[in-house]
Amino acid sequence: MNHLLYSLTLQAAPEVIDRIPSGYSNFVIPFVAGISFMLIWLTVGLIRLLAKIPADDRRRFGKSLITPKIALKNIKDLFCDCLFHTKIWKRKPLLGYMHSAIAFGWFMLIVLGHIEVALFVPKHLAWTDGGLFYPIFYRFFVWINPGHVTLRGWFFFFLMDFFLLYVLTGVGLAIFKRFRSIVLGMRHTTKPSLADRVALYSLWMIFPLRLLAESFTADLSGGSFLTVPVNHLWHWIFGDKLFFMPVWWAYSICLGLFFAAMPFSRYMHILTEVLWILLRNAGIQPRHPRKGVAEAEIYACSSCGLCLDACPMNVQKKNLKYSSVYFIRFLRRHNEKKINDIADKCLMCDKCHALCPVGVDAPALRRTQRATVNNSLPYDYSYLKADCPIGSVASASSATAPASVTGSSHPATEPTHSVTEPAEVTSNIQKSGEKVIYFAGCMTHLTPRIIKSVEKVFKFAGVDYIFADRDGGICCGRPLMLAGKTDAAHETISANRRMILSSGCRTLVLSCPICYKIFKDEYALEGIEVLHYTQFINRLTEEGKLKPVAGDERIVYHDPCELGRGCGVYKEPREVLGKVANLVKAAKEGDESVCCGGSLGSLTLDARDRAKITESSVGNLLANNPQTIV
Repeated sequence: MNHLLYSLTLQAAPEVIDRIPSGYSNFVIPFVAGISFMLIWLTVGLIRLLAKIPADDRRRFGKSLITPKIALKNIKDLFCDCLFHTKIWKRKPLLGYMHSAIAFGWFMLIVLGHIEVALFVPKHLAWTDGGLFYPIFYRFFVWINPGHVTLRGWFFFFLMDFFLLYVLTGVGLAIFKRFRSIVLGMRHTTKPSLADRVALYSLWMIFPLRLLAESFTADLSGGSFLTVPVNHLWHWIFGDKLFFMPVWWAYSICLGLFFAAMPFSRYMHILTEVLWILLRNAGIQPRHPRKGVAEAEIYACSSCGLCLDACPMNVQKKNLKYSSVYFIRFLRRHNEKKINDIADKCLMCDKCHALCPVGVDAPALRRTQRATVNNSLPYDYSYLKADCPIGSVASASSATAPASVTGSSHPATEPTHSVTEPAEVTSNIQKSGEKVIYFAGCMTHLTPRIIKSVEKVFKFAGVDYIFADRDGGICCGRPLMLAGKTDAAHETISANRRMILSSGCRTLVLSCPICYKIFKDEYALEGIEVLHYTQFINRLTEEGKLKPVAGDERIVYHDPCELGRGCGVYKEPREVLGKVANLVKAAKEGDESVCCGGSLGSLTLDARDRAKITESSVGNLLANNPQTIV
């Protein structure tokens, strides 16, 4: 190294002990141009997005940022969802390692770069000469002072090499995944767009080029266990003449290309998912499928492809195009025809939402999209405005209620698969006088055996109950809500709500998972506890009002989408069944249970496609040879 450079730099910055900062080099231009473009795009987009959020939501968002409880949750979620990818780790450890290695490793390289600049570069140089690029190209601009490197300096060399190696392992797995994704636990991967490819290939090159660049200058700028041995290798191959400038130029160009392509690619999620998590934790919901909060949500999608394997429609390759990742892609592109087609096809099983690493609620976006098309369709529910006595609403609704809005082809017949009879019970409990109102719902009325079983349990337990819709009643409104007819749904909700509140009961029991979901989410029944009948029966057994008789029949429980993923009710049904039979596991259950295919959520999925999904679901349930499916 030139001794004159040492003396001049030390005179300019005598406070520097073990590092010597230099000035500027033109190779940083591609990086500065790319990141400047991205930051301008991000700033304009952020202002435009916040402007589209209603004023009350903006105030709510601002308040959430200074609320300690929400602020702590924000920090936790940002680290767990954006950097560590804990949701992926739990299900697919190798894939989780890949994502976290790139995300957290790169984050630490940036943080450590800024710390090094703060510690070793004088402020007047750090901010005037290289405030933007010094932390990124630290090993080029800040050289070691031979014989004066402190222990602190060597420690940072080690950390930077460690996290660079960490990122490189993640990049290696990412490249391998493009060719053998099944090894990382993914049967299907998304098709990248042109902008995705530019950003992806640039990302793949950034860190190998960084290793080359920093190893070329390791004898000048310092290094540790990774860059120094590579530096020795280059000297052994090329001698003392190492032309390191081309490598630093290539590193800067790849960084610039990546940042310039970000706004047009899936990788914009790196920044937008931060905003989405803050909005999500503030409790702000999208009111339009593409504007305001929804825009942050759709750009938070990384197109990781986890929803491809999760979607029940993937049993047929032709239906992969209806997965959430492609729905969100077309939302970004404003392709109206494909948006509506994909939105209508979805079963609304919510599995993609449950498995999404950052909690993008694609089913909610689909419902919002459906509402933009269907909510304005004419309807006449004026008959619902009249207060009808409990149990006699059907006479008013049956003559004038419109046909199903879902277009479902399900026959109104009893299911042919095996169902369990209610457990044998004995009870000496007298009627407690507890007031319970039971709402069966439309789907339960299609399977009368459920109604008979529920009433039998009530009578054995001495429950004082009212049967709200014995003669048919009004639909809960969930099918209308799923179809996007939100105004019509709220008409039925209002009618049912008036009826239930007028009953004077304090507990509402529902046997239909679809009804339970909307009653929990939309009805706002002040002072009334809403329970699924499995929760209520489990409570009765715990209180001793029912005494189940254990059996040895092998049964398997299917988690209904609306009850499980929709409402988080997993424990109580299994506890009830475990008391009367030998409960065996399905291949996938809980959040990962397979949709039965009979969902009212899809508006256009035909019977043959549904049958394929049902076959897949039954196969999942029969994994451990049960005698009965419940």
